[in-house]
Amino acid sequence: MGHVLLALTAIAVITQCVTSASYENGCVYCKGKHCQYKASVMAGDCTALGSYNDTLLETGWGILDISAGYGKVKFTDQELMYGTGFMEGVLTANKKSGAYITKLQTFLSDQDVWLRQMVENNQADPVWRHVGLVIDQYDGLIDGYKSVAPDNQQLEVFAFQVLNGAGDLIDLQHALDPKSIPDWKKMSHKEAKLYIQRHGFCSALIKVLGAYENVFMSHSSWFMYQFTMRIFKHWDINVQDSATAARQISFSSYPGFLESLDDFYLLGSKMVLLQTTNNVFNASLYQTVQPKSLLAWQRVRVASMMAHTGREWADIFSKYNSGTYNNQYMIVDLKQIELGKTINDNALWVVEQIPTRVTSGDQTPILRTGYWPSYNVPFYEDIYNMSGYPDFVAQHGTDNSYQLAPRAKIFRRDEGKVLDLQSMKHIMRYNDYQHDSYSEGDACNAICCRGDLKNESSSASGCYDTKVSDYHMAQNFVADIVNGPTLGTGLPPFQWTNQFKDSHVGLPLVYSFDFLRTSPRWRAPFV
Repeated sequence: MGHVLLALTAIAVITQCVTSASYENGCVYCKGKHCQYKASVMAGDCTALGSYNDTLLETGWGILDISAGYGKVKFTDQELMYGTGFMEGVLTANKKSGAYITKLQTFLSDQDVWLRQMVENNQADPVWRHVGLVIDQYDGLIDGYKSVAPDNQQLEVFAFQVLNGAGDLIDLQHALDPKSIPDWKKMSHKEAKLYIQRHGFCSALIKVLGAYENVFMSHSSWFMYQFTMRIFKHWDINVQDSATAARQISFSSYPGFLESLDDFYLLGSKMVLLQTTNNVFNASLYQTVQPKSLLAWQRVRVASMMAHTGREWADIFSKYNSGTYNNQYMIVDLKQIELGKTINDNALWVVEQIPTRVTSGDQTPILRTGYWPSYNVPFYEDIYNMSGYPDFVAQHGTDNSYQLAPRAKIFRRDEGKVLDLQSMKHIMRYNDYQHDSYSEGDACNAICCRGDLKNESSSASGCYDTKVSDYHMAQNFVADIVNGPTLGTGLPPFQWTNQFKDSHVGLPLVYSFDFLRTSPRWRAPFV
């Protein structure tokens, strides 16, 4: 778990000493990579405008809005992306006051050098141009943070690499430190079950109503409760590159991240992106991981900026596969859905990645039957087999299989009860482990796990948020979001007590928040 501790430490530095809600807005003026931030100034000639409402302790979420490229003065795409990164670094920086690490620093440094050389040498390639734009924003984020952080809170570039690569580090640790790979063949059934529950991140569901009256998309994150320092971000960046498909993007995220990590995105291309993480039991695959590749967070950002369709998203994402952060991605193309009439082909593309391979395809025929669930087990047979699932299931039971995993059974039984937004929220927060036979008395055999309620192996981890949108909401970048472990059916709110020794500086002490609705403030161009 070293990668997680690194990311948590870096986030803790950024967010430490948060005590109450605060609101800040301002304007960034950039010329090249030289920017000046002016607080409480909302002028039409600046590079980027932004606001950050830090209501984490009150509602469970901070809300960040950034818009760029709509003023009277014209800027290059590089200046717009750098300026938005700089703005985010300023607004979300808290201004109050071994051997594996060496290998990791070397890997990330080598990857960064290779990436920047590829950008410089391939400007005719739209993919590499957009990689360059993402890196411009990343550089701006670092410099924006450094411009306002006190000297005793300055972070090295490595900290930002760790933050943005937090998902990739899950697999990078196994690639760079093979001793960290657990030997599942020596695990008992109980140990294997606990491992699956703590390494299967997230539940997702796409639900179509019976007569195609609506389609709902939702994602619930599973991870350590220390990671509940959430920000929902709305970006509107008027990039002029003709290969750009989505200039507006809204997504769940964290301080210092230029990606979602959960991968819940509402895109200006009228597409929605969801993701859940799969395990890799075939350790030999990690031998292929090398720095001359694009990390998953970088490929997700580029594909989400450039793709007009699910097929395009899959094609762009598959380039320069790093084999890190091995997930199932679901791309819902709302342009292919005609409510009350039909769901056209290519409405749902599903993409799965492991080291050496990315498999994708149109899964709309399955969606037409009513729903698509995702619960940390690969769907595609080649990915399932190459990842080592058949051997794992043979040794540790069918509860680890695609067909009979606990959440597969619960989704299959209950998806028909989803009739509206409220019932969609209910299923994605569902946990009735004390009475549900499919849960077998286990608080993590549920759509929304409560690891803190497990009798013999409790930990401050599990399902800690949910994001929900529908056909109409998503096209207006609107989502209903809640932060904190689920209350399920009569479950007590989670609270930090002496039972849990994990650091929780700046986090709510008790999680009993309601869903709140978020939408962009920047719906109209600035003048």
